[in-house]
Amino acid sequence: MKFIDEVITVDTGSKVELIDITESITSIIAKSGIKTGSITLFSVHTTTALIINENEKGLVKDIEDAIISFIGRDLGYRHNAIDNNAPSHIAGAFLGNDLSLIVKGGSLVLGRGYFWSNSTGQGEER
Repeated sequence: MKFIDEVITVDTGSKVELIDITESITSIIAKSGIKTGSITLFSVHTTTALIINENEKGLVKDIEDAIISFIGRDLGYRHNAIDNNAPSHIAGAFLGNDLSLIVKGGSLVLGRGYFWSNSTGQGEER
């Protein structure tokens, strides 16, 4: 079994945004030479999430709006007293911070897109 450890760095700009990192992932797969297997993605940040969905502009905005609507911003979260990012932790907990994807023929077995979901808007994430 071949094991490769790579870091993808993502620059973020707003509190909730979906960032397509499909190209970064496919580049790592191509560079690795892996033709068949699986790839595990994991975010070390508890204020982020990894999701798969279509990269369609309207849907991306709908998902971002749903995250904001579902988690809320002014609900008196106790953790906000520490660093004002409780909604980001909650969104990450519900959406999840890892994915397992299939690689076949040297390519991801994937529908229309893969996204990094950021909920902090606090700069660079890995």
